[in-house]
Order: sequence, then structure tokens, then C-alpha cells
Amino acid sequence: MANRNNPPRKSLSAKQLSIPKAPTGITGLDEITEGGFPTGRPTLVSGSAGAGKTMLATEFLVRGATQFNEPGVFLMFEENSEELTANVRSLGFDLDKLSAEKKIVLDHVRIERSEIEETGEYDLEGLFIRLDHAIRSIGAKRVVLDTLEALFAGLPSHAILRAELRRLFRWLKERGITALVTGETGEASLTRYGLEEYVADCVITLDHRVTGQVSTRRLRVVKYRGSSHGTNEYPFLIGEHGLSVLPITSLRLDHAAPTERFPTGIDGLDQMLGGKGVFRGASILVSGSPGTGKSSIGASFVNAACRRGERAILFAYEESADQIVRNMRSIGLDLAPWIKKGLLQIHASRPTLQGLEQHLLAMHDLIADFNPSVVAVDPISNLTFVRDDIEVKPTLMRLIDHLKKHEITAVFTSLTSGANSTTAPEDSQVGVSSLMDVWLLLRNHEMNGERNRTIYVLKARGMSHSNQVREFLLNDSGISLVDVYIGTDGVLTGTSRVAQEARERSDAELRLQSHARKLRQLASKRKTIESQIAALQADLDVESAELDFSVAEEAARIENDRRNLDKMAIRRGSQLSAKDSLKKGKR
Repeated sequence: MANRNNPPRKSLSAKQLSIPKAPTGITGLDEITEGGFPTGRPTLVSGSAGAGKTMLATEFLVRGATQFNEPGVFLMFEENSEELTANVRSLGFDLDKLSAEKKIVLDHVRIERSEIEETGEYDLEGLFIRLDHAIRSIGAKRVVLDTLEALFAGLPSHAILRAELRRLFRWLKERGITALVTGETGEASLTRYGLEEYVADCVITLDHRVTGQVSTRRLRVVKYRGSSHGTNEYPFLIGEHGLSVLPITSLRLDHAAPTERFPTGIDGLDQMLGGKGVFRGASILVSGSPGTGKSSIGASFVNAACRRGERAILFAYEESADQIVRNMRSIGLDLAPWIKKGLLQIHASRPTLQGLEQHLLAMHDLIADFNPSVVAVDPISNLTFVRDDIEVKPTLMRLIDHLKKHEITAVFTSLTSGANSTTAPEDSQVGVSSLMDVWLLLRNHEMNGERNRTIYVLKARGMSHSNQVREFLLNDSGISLVDVYIGTDGVLTGTSRVAQEARERSDAELRLQSHARKLRQLASKRKTIESQIAALQADLDVESAELDFSVAEEAARIENDRRNLDKMAIRRGSQLSAKDSLKKGKR
């Protein structure tokens, strides 16, 4: 328990606890070493011939001088300055310019064993004086010694060699110089003398292996005193811009998640994805058996991006660029104008042209130069021709994370087998479906002697999506999706669906005609009844008029009788009124 005498220690981050480090500026290496090489201490880089030791050392020195304002001294014992300058010029490193600017000192020390034997005992004292002068001349912070084997080639005694080796590393450390020493790999140890790895504070091994006629360079941090570091083997490449280390396990899932969505270029597919398409920066897997339309969907994504005025890159491993343009034109996708406008690049090559890492590095460089918003790779399953699945998945993981980090939407097509209506849902051939945000599964549906394509959304992270199967049509007018017919006889596609839909339309038309006929009969009957009612009403009116006439006639007769009686009474002289006469008559 903490008390006043033993106050609790403040927790420190791993970076705070680590020793000071000098960044190398090499892509990926600083991430693996969590900051670079130990500052003021020697680092040993061992490897076989051609592994890339001198290139790594040169870039460490050049990056230090140009990016971190740390001048350096390159002490070489095999190549001379002119040879080294010429060799690294292809990487864009101008050592002559850096030397003229006093940012780098190149010093070639020629060591001949025959001359040493003639002059007597040999030690490193002269080397220390020479190196110290070079360091002081430009205020160097970094030093490279390339290589130890050439430096100690003149020492016949192993005991003297070990003593001088310890003295060299101690001398470098006492001066606080961040040193990089290269050495060749021994038969049973990391180095030829088996001592360098013990006296160095950081040890890195480079390996150059050939598997399946494809060469690969690997890097591993074997030892790093006072610091945590990645311990796996990491592939690295020497490209046009220097070394690139491709870490995988140290990558963090800290990329942004854009909320913007854009259409896929296929209206029906957008509707299946909630009506808005996919998220920007999403990774989309389109898998299916041969001929299901994977490449067409990938081209639709690319075409839609160009229509929005955005840039896109299509990496193709089966067809040439001209072949893709021609074939896509047959389904209404004309990619040629986008290429002409500079919105689309198609890079087509056989997967065997390069190793996986070289493919990945080439993609990185092209993406960095072109800055696209959509990248399509068609198909990723072809990469397995040069490596097994274990190698392909980490490579794709690196590519996916790189694209996500730059919010680039990626479309990967993958060839699968066993994709028909009776088999279980297939997995992607290279096992990368778990890395994808959206998975579109294309399948062949065979029935009644014909094959039809279907599509459905197997998953779509972060968006509502349809669970319905759609029929997938490719024709001259483009790509379209239609609902499959689901009835008592099962799911119908193709001509079966068309025939069933025609029958349903015919039945509906017959029902409409029957209904109209019944309506006409009803109207006719209503009209007849209304006519009969009118005739009866007319008869009724005639009889009513006749009755009124009879009543009026009777009233007129009575009036006429009264008048006659009145006239008769007047003639007889009677004072009786005709009315009284009538009353008497009635009695």
C-alpha cells in the first residue's frame, strides 16, 4: 500500500520509459523499433551478401542529414566513395551534394593484409584518429562503418580481434555517436566473429531468401537494449525511394471512419445497400466463380468514381489494359475517356512478374503518386500463384490498412470454387473476407438448361442491406439487377423467370378483361331496368291525368246542375234558392 514514505509511482508510457532514439526515416523501420536506433549507441546490422546492409546504412545516414539535421560520417572499407555515390544515385541520394554541403563525409579506408604483415602489429588507433577528425570536421551525430569483416581482415589473432572489436564499440559509445556497423552473417551465429551481437546495443539481421524462384528480403530486430520492439520477421524492399519495411503486427487500427457514402455505379446494388451505396474508405470484396461478373463490378466502381470526377486505379492480373477497355465497352462501360482525361490508370501485369512485397510496394508508390479515391484489384486470388495463402493474407492486410488510412475505397475481386445454388456459401479463396467491410457474393444458378448469375450482400458493416437474392444481368446497356421469382416451385431465374412473369401478366390481363365484361353487363342491365321504370312511370302519369280529368268533369257537372236549378226556381217564382232546392231534392 502506498504511504508518505513510499509514494505511489506515476505511471509512465512505454515511450517515456524508453531510451532516446535517433529516427532512421526509413518507412516502417521506425515503427518496428518504436522510434529508430538507440541514440549515442552502436547498432549492428548483419546479413548475407546482397541483403541490403550498405543500402540501409546509407539511407540511415542520408535521412539523418536531410531530415533530422544530424550530419554523418560514412567510413567504408570495401567500396570507395565514387562507387558508393554511383550505387545509391538511383535511389535519389546525391552524396556528392551532401558532401559539398558538409552534411556527410565519405571516407574510404583501404586495408590490405599483405601490407599489414609487412609493417607489423596492427590495431585501430589510427582508425580512431581518422574517424575522430571526420566527426569533428562536420559535427557528425551519426557514423557508419561498412563492414567489420573488411576492417578486421588484417588481424590474424582472434584474441586481438575480439579486444579491438570491444574497443571500437566502446570508443563509439563514449563519444555519444549513433553508430551503425555492418557485418556479415556467420555460419553458426549472427556474425562472423560471434562477438559483435553481444557488444552492440541493437542488433538487426537482414535476410535474402529465394522461395519458388521469387526472392524476398526480410528484416528482424534481434536485440534492442532498453527498449521494446517488434520481434517478427518483416519483409522489406529496396525501391526507387529507398528501403521500405512492411510491418504487419505493429499496425494499429486507428484509421478514421468517414460517414460519406457514394454510389457503386449499379443502381440495383445501391438499393440493396440501403439506397446510398458504400462508405468512402470501405474495403469491398467481390467473390464468385469464373464468369459471374466480378471484373465487371470492379470496373463499375472505377467508372462511377471517374464519373464523379475522382481518380481511380485498376490493378489487373489477368487482362491487359486494352483488353479490359474493350471488354468493358461491351457492357456499356467506356473507360477510355477516363484514361484520356487522366482520371483512370490501369496497371496490368502477371502476378509472377514480381514477388508479393514488390507488388505491394509498387502499389504503394503508384497510389502515393496518383492519389486515387478508388482502387480496384482484380483478382487478389491470382496472387496465390506465387505464394501460398499464408503469405497473401498479411500482404493484403497491409494494403487494406494502407488504403483505409488514406480513406481510399478498395474493391478486391476473388475467384472462388463451388459457387452454385446447391453448395454452402463459399469463402474467399485467400481467406481475407474477415478483413472486408462489404462482401458481395456472386453465384451461378443453373436450371432448365441455362446458367444465370445471382448476387447478394453477404455482409455490409455499418449499413442496412438487403438479404434478398437478385439476378445479375450483363448486357449492352450495362449492369442491372432484377428480382428473382420466388414461387411455390422455388426460385426462378433467366428464361424461367421471364416465362413465369409472362404467364402472370397474361393471367392478370384475362382477369381485367373478365372484370370489364361484368361491368358492361351490369351497366346494360341497369339501363334496361331504368327504361322499364320510365315506362311504368309514364303509365302512372297517364292514369293520374285521367283520374284528375274525371274528378274535374264531375265537379263541372254538379255546378252545371246547380245553375240549372237556380234558373228553374227563378222561372217558377219560388223564393227558394237553388241550393235549398237541391237540399230538398237530396232529402
